[in-house]
Amino acid sequence: MGKTLNGSALRKMFSSAFSLVEENKKDIDALNVFPVPDGDTGTNMSLTLKSAVTEMNACESNTIEAICVAFNRGALKGARGNSGVITSQIIKGMCASLMSKETEVTIKDFAKALENSATMAYKAVTVPKEGTILTIIKAVAEKAKQASKSSKTFEEFFNQIIAHAEEVLQQTPNMLPVLKKAGVVDAGGRGLVFIFSGFYKALTGEMTEVNFVNNVEKDITSEEMHLNFESLADIKYAYCTEFFIINIFEKTTDADINKLRSRLMEIGDCVLCIGDLSLIKVHVHTNEPNKALGYALQLGELNGVKIENMLEQNRQYRKKQEKAPQKEYGMIAVAAGEGLSNVFKDIDVDYIISGGQTMNPSANDIATAADKVNAKNIFVFPNNKNIIMSAEQANDITDKNIIVIPTTSIPEGVSAVLAFDSTCSVEENKANMIDAIENVISGSVTYAVRTTNVDGIDVKVGDIMGLDGHTVLTTGKEVCDTTINLVKKLINADSSNLTLFYGDGVTEEDAQTLQAKLEELFPDMDVSTVFGGQPVYYYIVSVE
Repeated sequence: MGKTLNGSALRKMFSSAFSLVEENKKDIDALNVFPVPDGDTGTNMSLTLKSAVTEMNACESNTIEAICVAFNRGALKGARGNSGVITSQIIKGMCASLMSKETEVTIKDFAKALENSATMAYKAVTVPKEGTILTIIKAVAEKAKQASKSSKTFEEFFNQIIAHAEEVLQQTPNMLPVLKKAGVVDAGGRGLVFIFSGFYKALTGEMTEVNFVNNVEKDITSEEMHLNFESLADIKYAYCTEFFIINIFEKTTDADINKLRSRLMEIGDCVLCIGDLSLIKVHVHTNEPNKALGYALQLGELNGVKIENMLEQNRQYRKKQEKAPQKEYGMIAVAAGEGLSNVFKDIDVDYIISGGQTMNPSANDIATAADKVNAKNIFVFPNNKNIIMSAEQANDITDKNIIVIPTTSIPEGVSAVLAFDSTCSVEENKANMIDAIENVISGSVTYAVRTTNVDGIDVKVGDIMGLDGHTVLTTGKEVCDTTINLVKKLINADSSNLTLFYGDGVTEEDAQTLQAKLEELFPDMDVSTVFGGQPVYYYIVSVE
């Protein structure tokens, strides 16, 4: 277990990082929906690291300074795409800090180097966006500073920062709407986690135990990804334009580089203009690459010009999805709330239609969803009594064979999906799913919007109501007490499992408090709470 790193160790770490990104570049590509859905983030990061490693391998010296200089220059020369250029700046910040160490790098030295990486990366981006690779490197830098105080070895140090980076990565869909719509984490952030995992692997010879969510199995057509292609961002600027400015004119100043950056921002986005008066690397997404090149020619000579049509890349990206072999079975569920959507995704539902009470999708909405699922037979779980008829009518407006399972609640839908068996026929699956529904008792807790009398019970506006379907079983003034009273009315002698999906009006702390009370009241039952995020209902209750 190492407490310091020498030049040889750094060489192995840098090579290992490239190998791991190269091995997983298709997985990273498949997550690529921001800033444009062109499916090349993993490829660009891999090519950037390949150039860095190639330059490093040509360096015969094993001193820390020589290796860092070579690795940094190779990354800058080979930087491709938005993600590749930012990666090169992360490398630049790290290497600039490490190269001053003569014979060894301590854990605190590396933590400071990562802090410099974050600073350099943010400086490189004209309009930084959270929820991207920038967020991950910032989180890594912050964790590194903390971990350097407690870690006794580099292995322990990297283990801590990788785990934290993964945790923050899983939060990126909440920071960037396009990621949430597509159902993926940030591609560049995933690539960066692979880089640090490569460092760790070089030191230990084995991978860290990190749960790589949304890490596709070697093919962007994998059904595990749940990528919603219809939600991908439109491409505003068609041409990814990259080049170097070399042999810079003597009259050119740092102010001229800043002016170039500003002019590029006027004709495009994702602008990166990095380097100094010896070499400048430019990246911009624009509809006028000719103008970008013209502006640059005022500063020096052009080299390594690369212009890619991202519209065409996007078309090819989608074609790969469309060419995937058709599955025998697919599943669609209707649900409202981020948590409920994730519950269904986790049990392999292909497509989630946002809807439910007060938000009933139409027959056309359901048919459109069915057309997006690459399967011959599609089971639909309406999860609401008012949506069943629309689901049945969807069969008339799509060529897909839609099998509607008449689920009237989220608990019924979850139970029915879990009964699916890919080895069974359509008829057998349908029968098994309907049997599963009959073993579930559902309830919900919401509030009264008017004063009235429902099912013989006087209800005042603002009262909390416990429902069995649309029947009011209990009312109260407090959500917790009303939920407990509802559970008492729903359970019977055969009940063994109780699950509560808590909505967007309930905190995790409140849900856990309620769970503890229910466990005390019903010690023989398995009680659990799950974040549903649903509107309208404080809790959706499932009893089995």
